[in-house]
Amino acid sequence: MTEVRCPYENEIGNCVELIPEEIDRKEKPKFMKQISQSIQFDPELLNKYNQPLPRYTSYPPATELSPEFHTEAFRAAIAIGNHKKTPLSLYCHIPFCETPCYFCGCNTVITKHKAVAEPYLGYLSRHIRQMAQLVSRDRLVQQLHWGGGTPNYLSLDQVQFLWDELNQSFQFDPDAEISIEVNPAYLDRDYLLALRQIGFKRISFGIQDFNPQVQEAVNRVQPEAHLFNVMDWIREAGFESVNVDLIYGLPYQTLETFQETIQKTVQLNPDRIAVFNFAYVPWMKPIQKRLPVDALPDAEEKLRILQMVGDHLTHHGYVYIGMDHFAKPGDELAIAQQAGTLHRNFQGYTTKPESDLLGFGVTSISMLQDVYVQNHKLLKEFYGALDAEELPIAQGIQLTQDDQIRRTIIMELMCEFQLSMPELERKYHLGFDLDFNDYFEYELPLLDALEADGLLKRWSDGIEVTLKGRLLIRNIAAVFDKYLRQKAKVAFSRSI
Repeated sequence: MTEVRCPYENEIGNCVELIPEEIDRKEKPKFMKQISQSIQFDPELLNKYNQPLPRYTSYPPATELSPEFHTEAFRAAIAIGNHKKTPLSLYCHIPFCETPCYFCGCNTVITKHKAVAEPYLGYLSRHIRQMAQLVSRDRLVQQLHWGGGTPNYLSLDQVQFLWDELNQSFQFDPDAEISIEVNPAYLDRDYLLALRQIGFKRISFGIQDFNPQVQEAVNRVQPEAHLFNVMDWIREAGFESVNVDLIYGLPYQTLETFQETIQKTVQLNPDRIAVFNFAYVPWMKPIQKRLPVDALPDAEEKLRILQMVGDHLTHHGYVYIGMDHFAKPGDELAIAQQAGTLHRNFQGYTTKPESDLLGFGVTSISMLQDVYVQNHKLLKEFYGALDAEELPIAQGIQLTQDDQIRRTIIMELMCEFQLSMPELERKYHLGFDLDFNDYFEYELPLLDALEADGLLKRWSDGIEVTLKGRLLIRNIAAVFDKYLRQKAKVAFSRSI
């Protein structure tokens, strides 16, 4: 089940759906897994449905994790994965940054005193060993990612130390996807060459915006010439894939200035581009109070920027993957989406098959088949748990069968823009008949309303998201979110 953008259209708004409106859902003889490859921009619908919603890197969302969780359930979930020999995905969180970025919503420790990294690495290695003792050695690691914070806050000796700890504790698949996030402001050629030599294959760095005024406003100054040098060094080092991050909705951004940023980004020629919508939530992230709020672009300007981004990137050959992500047609994300093998977890879109995600370090999240847990967010608490020889888990949730059914639906919609009801019913025929229409009796009127607005089509055997609906995929997925009905939506970023 796949969706990618249309490589033959220059204007997003001019792309045409391949399935005629007049066909009744009962007439479609068989659920089709291949759908047209584009998005369509409808400002009226985007304004109507622009509301705070989860990003659905997981279901249930991380907001449902509870401190009442018992760690025995986590150990039991690992044991099930050991029995099934479920592949592994590993994440290491490096929380340190030298300076704050005022737009940032990550869990970070801001300090220029790099001595703080040494004790953290000691505790991080203890955590890795602690988790490795619970995991069967024959479970292969298919994915490894270092995020932050700023992973290149570490010296190369420290990078090598952590790399060795991971490789001594776990068995890596020779074809494992191994990636790292970096801050380009603190990179030079030798560091990048060394990262590649150590074994990292993929790399991601944040540009946010090329405009100097915007960079000053968000405290993320990185000259254009340096960014192009960084890309040259990355290509020289031989990294297999490069992702860059942009953010729209920052102070002083306009359609014209951000168009220049998009043009320069295309000149960089990255394999993947993520264009995130800035969520101004100073009540949750106090660092954002330092932003000049009067200079933030209004909702209409942000919509114009979004339309320009989609138009420009698809015109220059990038495939729309979903949410905020674009990739070249030959990139693994685009290939996986066409093959119906795209997945989504706390790290975002991934090409690897379903695996158990183990998170190391403060604030990291582990995501097993029916259990999610998050580590302590404060260094003191993280260190204290390991000193007490306890798992440094602060909160978690054990998924019910209903959670897993809804997760399957949400993730297939998020990754493939369609859902096969017969496949869902077959997958969860566990002692009772899962009839979609009966099981989701509450959701059906909500689906009807979305269909009336042209966001989706319902067939006798499935749901298909239309071109208009793809930019609003979070709204469609939210129909099946049972937890969302029980709480205010202000805790999430807006869907557009």
